[in-house]
Amino acid sequence: MLTVAASRTTTTGWLLRAVVSAHAVAIAGQPVFAGMYLTGDYVGLSLHTVGADAVTSIGCLQAIVAIAVWIRLRQAWPFLATAAVVAAETVQYFAGLDGALWLHLPLGVMTVVAVVVQFIDVWRRPLLREGADNA
Repeated sequence: MLTVAASRTTTTGWLLRAVVSAHAVAIAGQPVFAGMYLTGDYVGLSLHTVGADAVTSIGCLQAIVAIAVWIRLRQAWPFLATAAVVAAETVQYFAGLDGALWLHLPLGVMTVVAVVVQFIDVWRRPLLREGADNA
């Protein structure tokens, strides 16, 4: 059974939900792959690298969809939240390449938490045009 929030969400809102969901799945694998590497399984580093590329790409796609949500639904919060996450992921990506683990690890934890919070947020509220009848 669909909730009221789910049944009222627009197609653009569903697209944002799909991309944020993919982003959450992709970013959840990153600590697993890093842990594999840190325990001596060097394949984990390759998986972590591929995962970083996937997470970054999905983050950019999410930014594009969030812009569409802003334009079509007149809701800026998804873009603002996504822009913050994408900025953190960009710093995270380059800190990892540089080997700056003092920044890479805590920022990694924060970005995973931020994407999970976004996931919860886009699934909890209806994504419909701002000012539409909310009754």
